[in-house]
Amino acid sequence: MTDTITDRSGVPILLCAPEGPPITTPQDALDLIGATYAGADTVVLPVERLDPAFFTLSNGTAGEILQKFVNYHVRLVILGNVTNHGNAFRDLVHESNRGRHAWFLPDLEALDARLQLSAT
Repeated sequence: MTDTITDRSGVPILLCAPEGPPITTPQDALDLIGATYAGADTVVLPVERLDPAFFTLSNGTAGEILQKFVNYHVRLVILGNVTNHGNAFRDLVHESNRGRHAWFLPDLEALDARLQLSAT
């Protein structure tokens, strides 16, 4: 599977393949953002694509990557299990999920439900 633009709950998304290149730097994030210009406003990224450094908040990688998406007004959805990365990361997930720019969701069904809620 390759990264594809598709529609979920009426929202055009870039659905990234789990086996794609890892996201390790802010430039990698910008590359994904650039791919949305073909017609998506949300990037759905499987957690498997994130470099392990993303989950260590003290190095700033997660903040830099998330900030790129906010700056370019592209929603980022991290899809998969992120529950085993410590208390600080759990707090980031909780705060992000309260907003509109970055969500951490377990699966596509949860994404569909969240997209439907945000449309109302």
